Amino acid sequence: MDSRIKRVRYKVNRHQGNVGDRPGTIVLPEGALKPHIAMFSYNEHELVTSEGKDIKVILNQLKKCDNHTHWIKINGLGNATLIEEIGTHLNINPLVLEDIANTHQRPKFDEYDDYAFCTSRMVSFNKEDELVNNQFSAILKDNLIISFEEDHEEFFEAVKARLKAGKGAIRTAGPGYMCYALIDTIIDNYFMLLALIGDKLDAIEDKVYNSADKSIMFNSQQIKRTLIIIRRASWPERDKINDMIRSECPLITAEVKLFLRDAYDHCIQAMDLIENYKEVTSSIIDLYLSMVSNRMNEIMKVLTIISVIFIPLTFIAGIYGMNFARQDDKGHVIPDNMPELYWQHGYVYAIVLMFAIAIIQVFVFWKKGWFNKL
Repeated sequence: MDSRIKRVRYKVNRHQGNVGDRPGTIVLPEGALKPHIAMFSYNEHELVTSEGKDIKVILNQLKKCDNHTHWIKINGLGNATLIEEIGTHLNINPLVLEDIANTHQRPKFDEYDDYAFCTSRMVSFNKEDELVNNQFSAILKDNLIISFEEDHEEFFEAVKARLKAGKGAIRTAGPGYMCYALIDTIIDNYFMLLALIGDKLDAIEDKVYNSADKSIMFNSQQIKRTLIIIRRASWPERDKINDMIRSECPLITAEVKLFLRDAYDHCIQAMDLIENYKEVTSSIIDLYLSMVSNRMNEIMKVLTIISVIFIPLTFIAGIYGMNFARQDDKGHVIPDNMPELYWQHGYVYAIVLMFAIAIIQVFVFWKKGWFNKL
């Protein structure tokens, strides 16, 4: 674990529109990136890949491969015209286009007459070890799926590799299966995040026992904060997958539903891990606070013993430090005024007495076992 205290920063997507905007208004997220467009046209026998900046060119290519399934992959939402053109060409409801642009959506699955729409949360650490919470959206139609991602990071490299390899049902099971494959990749990434968090928790636990310092509190709290964000993504994801399994949408076939049940189980496992790690994080914080409290108690115990030892010594020194006169100014002896001040070797007697008292107290404390508990 890095000894430095790192604050885990995460991107929070908020609605950027104005109060009173007409429903269906496309308002791009702040700092939206210029879109990169790629299309994968595939069937059992071949895969055709193409890229372009103009969505009209991409959509026109659909006619050339009419016996293929198409995955149009759009990275970046910095072009409202692009989203509007997709909506116009495919006859998509403006509210769906608004949900694509307003990247604060919870994971959900919506059915329409001839298409379906779903969203998910893509949670990951970037190169600066900051937590990024982006939105994934997808529109499903006959032989077509269009996915939207907020940034240019390649999140679905594994899906592309499977598509190129052509193994399994990915090339033959239609857009519903491709949607499942993308969602399953998002859920698998939750496990990767949780594995990293588990390693960090192990390192923090080791540090608690070896060299505990206040960075443990900060790091543990940041991990707990991260777990809450992942939980906010995975909990509605489970409900969304359940909606897809129960859906009667023809795009989600019976074969795809079998795979979705497996993804549902994975989502439940991820949620269980999140809850377990939250408990571990809370336990680490409680353990650290207990160790700090015990350490403080040990220090107070040492100081108390030292104080108890010196109390009678201070009492004796205080009495004989008052220096009341033995005689008045006429030489008369004043009765009861500390005759010990005039004893021969009185100083030595006082020192020996105080030393003896200290030794006796230490012996008594040792017999009671107080020093063994320090």
